[in-house]
Amino acid sequence: MSNTDLLSQVFSLITKFTQVGGGLWLIWGIVMMAGALKDKNGPQLQTAIWQVVGGMLILVAALWFSSSFDVGSLVGGR
Repeated sequence: MSNTDLLSQVFSLITKFTQVGGGLWLIWGIVMMAGALKDKNGPQLQTAIWQVVGGMLILVAALWFSSSFDVGSLVGGR
């Protein structure tokens, strides 16, 4: 196995974990938002909205990283 293959597998694994983490962060934000809306709690609603936004940003970054990242450039390939 070459260095490029190993590095590609490592980045693939990191990307998958990041996608799962971002998805869980997003889902937990939605759960918090539902609770805040039910209780009519403004500060909790604001926190939940920012958590949802953060989860979406993590997911977008992970998907962008997995689709447009060239592992060969790190190893010295052209």
